Order: sequence, then C-alpha cells, then structure tokens
Amino acid sequence: MAGTDVSTHQVRLAAGAAFPAFTVPAVGGGEISPADQEGWRLVVVYRGRHCPLCKGYIGRLQALRDDFDGAGIWVTAISADPREKAEADVAEQGWSFPVGYDLSLDQMRRLGLYVSDPISAKETDRPFAEPGVFVINPDGAVQILDVSNAPFARPDLQALLGGLQFVQARGYPVRGRG
Repeated sequence: MAGTDVSTHQVRLAAGAAFPAFTVPAVGGGEISPADQEGWRLVVVYRGRHCPLCKGYIGRLQALRDDFDGAGIWVTAISADPREKAEADVAEQGWSFPVGYDLSLDQMRRLGLYVSDPISAKETDRPFAEPGVFVINPDGAVQILDVSNAPFARPDLQALLGGLQFVQARGYPVRGRG
C-alpha cells in the first residue's frame, strides 16, 4: 500500500543483453520461463487486473495472436497479480496465450521495469510493474525492449509485428546498443 518503498536500485536492461532468467507460475498450471523458450519470444508485462488500459492492450495482442504465431513468435503476458486475479482475467477476456502471475519485485527490477505502489486498496493490494514489452531473439538476447513508467505509453502491436517480420526476413541486427 502507500508508503511501501519500491524505489530501490533499478537495473537498466540493455538491448543485446541476455534476457534474464526467471520463472513465474502460469494460469492453468505449470510455469512460464521466457528465457528457456526457443526461437523468437514476445513477453508483455502488464500492470494487472485493476488496469483497463492493460485489458485493451492485451486484447489487441490476443487479436494478433495468429499473426504472431504465423511469424514464429511465442507470446506471453505476465503481471504481479495473484493467481485468482490472473485466472479471472484469462476467463473473462479469453486470452489464449500463456499468462503468468506473481511477478516478484526482484524480477521486476531485473527486467528494468518501473514499479508502482497502489493508490488505494480498490486498485490492488501490492506493488505492481508498469508496462514492459520485450522481444527476445533466438540467441536469447533482447532484440527490442520498451519500458514505460505509466500505462499510457506502449508500442503499437501491429507495428511491432511488422517490424519483427522485417527483422526476421533481413537478419536485422539488434539496434541501440550502448
């Protein structure tokens, strides 16, 4: 709740760096370990059930799921929500890709995410990650990343998909190193 100190040291995840290994539980059972997947991966970190903008964004991701699959890109969405909230979102929204939950503060920091305290108990009951989008290439390196401190700034998913298809077709290198 308000007053929790979530402002401790934050890592800046660099383009071209190895994507950090971490594991979160998955809705429906099992675990999600994005670094252990093979091929191209898209990891979308969302704020949680309390965020209507997140539901819209993840809904657009769901609408493009077949296109990402067709491009050979494994998709997942992850939040700090507890199991019950993540399960409710999946059931209500019809998300069909793996959805992870219980992202820890340490995991948020290792990903270089901004962390916010809830404004009130109506919002949520724990610190949560602000949005992050990570594309991991087949070598396990961060090809593209976008980290925001607020729910209002996120990459356009259709443009991201088109860009990834360009990257794949041309062997386009990781940009923005250093």
